Amino acid sequence: MWALPTPSLAKRWSICFEGEHGSKDEWRGMVLAQAPIMKAWFYITYEKDPVLYMYQLLDDYKEGDLRIMPEPSESVAEREPEGVIDGLIGKHVEYTKEDGSKRTGKVIHQVEAKPSVYFIKFDDDFHIYVYDLVKRSY
Repeated sequence: MWALPTPSLAKRWSICFEGEHGSKDEWRGMVLAQAPIMKAWFYITYEKDPVLYMYQLLDDYKEGDLRIMPEPSESVAEREPEGVIDGLIGKHVEYTKEDGSKRTGKVIHQVEAKPSVYFIKFDDDFHIYVYDLVKRSY
């Protein structure tokens, strides 16, 4: 029986998509969590597009299109920033876009496998966005 490697959550990975004319396009991302009811489905996000996606990844893994990337040599404490912000679930947020306009939304989930990563649902959009939120000292 095939299964994704067990420590695959919060791991960086790359997936290769095949285009209409046989071209290959590699995207990198992170497996954030396994769906609670549908165990074959996983929440993922891409570096190029911070939206929350939900996919069945097992077929891509078996076919070699999904590759778990090697972890950097530093420890978990070094990879997870000191400034992780706790207690944000349910909090309202405001985001200022490059043009100066603002979006408001709400923090709806904290990724257990990577505590600095949160899901944010903006009021003006049906997508759920994935952000790595870290306290900064100025």
